Amino acid sequence: MGRRSTAMNADAESLDQPTTAKNQSKVVEADQETRSMQGDREKVNSKQSAIAQASVSSPRWTIEDSEELYRINGWGEPYFSINAAGHVTVSPQGDRGGSLDLYELVNSLKLRNLDLPLLIRFSDILSDRIERLNAAFAKAIARYNYEGAYRGVFPVKCNQQRHLVESLVKFGKPYQFGLEAGSKPELMIALANLKTPGALLICNGYKDREYIEMAILAQQLGKIAIIVLEQVEEVPMVIAASRKLGISPVVGVRVKLSSKGIGRWGTSAGDRAKFGLTIPEILQTVDLLREADLLDSLQLLHYHIGSQISAISVVKDAIREASQVYVELAKLGAGMRYLDVGGGLGVDYDGSKTNFYASKNYNVQNYANDIVAEVKEACVERAIPMPTLISESGRAIASHQSVLVFNVLGTSDVPTGAPDPVGAAEHLIIRNLWETYDSLTVENYQEAYHDAAQFKEEAVSLFNFGYVSLPERARAERLFWACCQKILEIARQQDYVPDDLEDLEKIMASIYYINLSVFQSAPDSWAIDQLFPIMPIHRLDEEPTKRATLADLTCDSDGKIDQFIDLRDVKHVLELHPLHADQPYYLAMFLGGAYQEIMGNLHNLFGDTNAVHITLTPNKGYQIDHVVKGDTMTEVLGYVQYDSEDLVESIRQQTELALQEKRITLQDSQLLLQNYERSLSRYTYLSS
Repeated sequence: MGRRSTAMNADAESLDQPTTAKNQSKVVEADQETRSMQGDREKVNSKQSAIAQASVSSPRWTIEDSEELYRINGWGEPYFSINAAGHVTVSPQGDRGGSLDLYELVNSLKLRNLDLPLLIRFSDILSDRIERLNAAFAKAIARYNYEGAYRGVFPVKCNQQRHLVESLVKFGKPYQFGLEAGSKPELMIALANLKTPGALLICNGYKDREYIEMAILAQQLGKIAIIVLEQVEEVPMVIAASRKLGISPVVGVRVKLSSKGIGRWGTSAGDRAKFGLTIPEILQTVDLLREADLLDSLQLLHYHIGSQISAISVVKDAIREASQVYVELAKLGAGMRYLDVGGGLGVDYDGSKTNFYASKNYNVQNYANDIVAEVKEACVERAIPMPTLISESGRAIASHQSVLVFNVLGTSDVPTGAPDPVGAAEHLIIRNLWETYDSLTVENYQEAYHDAAQFKEEAVSLFNFGYVSLPERARAERLFWACCQKILEIARQQDYVPDDLEDLEKIMASIYYINLSVFQSAPDSWAIDQLFPIMPIHRLDEEPTKRATLADLTCDSDGKIDQFIDLRDVKHVLELHPLHADQPYYLAMFLGGAYQEIMGNLHNLFGDTNAVHITLTPNKGYQIDHVVKGDTMTEVLGYVQYDSEDLVESIRQQTELALQEKRITLQDSQLLLQNYERSLSRYTYLSS
């Protein structure tokens, strides 16, 4: 899957001219279109060169080589980097604070009996993300002399973990940062936790009478709870609840924009979107509220064009249309005060700064500038007061704060050693494979690959008919893999790799078995092919000479990761180091703090991982604020309705019967019972 536009300078300011807001927006758009055309030229031959660039050996491997290989300076800035020891470092406060050695931190946590896999949440990163988002909107508001304010809200669905929500409310207090609830359980979380004066509580999702009544009554607690109408059927319910309680509600409408999103979530907008009201339905809502003398209660317009918006042009189109809807509602007499642009602010997972689905071709400042400029322009033209701007940026706030560290348990490798010479008495098929291997050159490596594949197939066919023995088949397969290894080494040095050889790197890759469940800890990687940065957290001053895919602990063929970030395209192998028998090997998945934790499932009954919350201390150290122990086997078995005491009793009865029938000794029966009971209280993952 190729790029659709090239990287832009994420820190570049393109709005310096003293022109109107609308003209300034056009300047940015034209500049990005020019850069996009340049990107189209740069992506030529990306597919052919992917294998060749995967492993060009360097005389002496440096940390700069690792930085380039794993693209950490692209996706990790300003929080993650590599130090002189070849370890990943974490700077939770960006360039404004100290850093921690992630490898040393993991070893320290292991000494505290916290086994891997281990989810480490850096609370300071969460604080920094909130601060940067608010600073970007503050800068845009000052730049354009915008007469409204900005109030961000965090969508609780993005990560409902208690300690994270509590930290977010605390860090957001100086900015009156609020919460968004998309369900009744999330509303209960938000009502209990959001105590910041002036912060907004946005109430989205499907609603029943109880949901609506709680949201209206929340006003009596001093909360600004805004009920966003997403279906016409909700309007009579709100009117009825208002009359019953004698309280005027604060409501908004979610509009189905004609402006389309982009990528997997592009269908979040448009006429057939799951949520929201069409323009005729919004006018119907206005009429119903006017008849109920509640039109002043309609104060907010909300839209959502999808998650992970990778192209700034999509943001521009949506805010332009929504701004016009907003001013029209104000002209109709609604008491409009807020414009909620929803979520969608993207995360640059691969560091390419392009409109590729795992990246984005804009930064937070570009995003804020375009929203503020377009809304101001629309309001000035129609003489409408400028609204308070709201965004529901969950992914952009929560993704960076979480790092999942896991260890490699073992590997499965293709046999690649140099084969022994073949004797004249050996089977013809073996002699043919040896000749193919022995005569391999740069000039014939493509032809040799097809010959070797054909001879291997013939060996299998002859074996099936009884003309080749098991040892002979094994000899043929070892020769085939030796041919492939030699061909791959030649292909890696070429500027162009033929299409029929582009899968060879993956075919020859090792399988690294990781102490992890993809379904529990990275469900989007399995379900929607989401890319996350994955890399070793140590040995980064050594050249990673192995090419591997990752296989998890589950007994499922889909329990694997074989897509990894790359500058030009998705690559299907990850560069890793050979394992050392006496040393652990740690990998980490980054930018997974949004959605992954709550969407994980219990495939094979692997439960939640151990989690720790880390903050920096003034003396350049750190403190552990919270330790959240991962699920025990008793807990996950309880999720599927098993009682641990009943299970133990069943095993006890079976051992008693085996004792009576003398099929087991008393000592062994007690060992079995002890191990069974002990395991029920243990972590669901393997001990490291």
